[in-house]
Amino acid sequence: MPSSSSNPTSIAPPADDAQQARLALNASLSAVGHSIDAELRSRAINLHSNSRALSAQEAALAAQTAALAKQNAQWQKLADSGTSKLKEMGDIENWAEMIERDLAQVEQTMRLVDERGQEGQRRD
Repeated sequence: MPSSSSNPTSIAPPADDAQQARLALNASLSAVGHSIDAELRSRAINLHSNSRALSAQEAALAAQTAALAKQNAQWQKLADSGTSKLKEMGDIENWAEMIERDLAQVEQTMRLVDERGQEGQRRD
């Protein structure tokens, strides 16, 4: 004889279905959130790593630039010294040419004096 009363444990109340749907939705959203969070964390780690690498490269570049500036100053000093020495050589060359001209004038004067002296001796 079939019983007219139904088994209360075999039929789930609608409240339990809604609760299970909420739990499933929360689990699904949590899984999506975790995957997005993991990707964003990976990107953030990559950004921080790249930032540290760029900072290290910036420091190395600053050190190399300072060394290059120092080397440039040394080369400039050497070039200035060379220019000064060339100028001194030009001054010495100019001085030597002036002495040579003066000696040529003295030689010419001595020749003229000698010639006039010989002319004076011939007259006597």
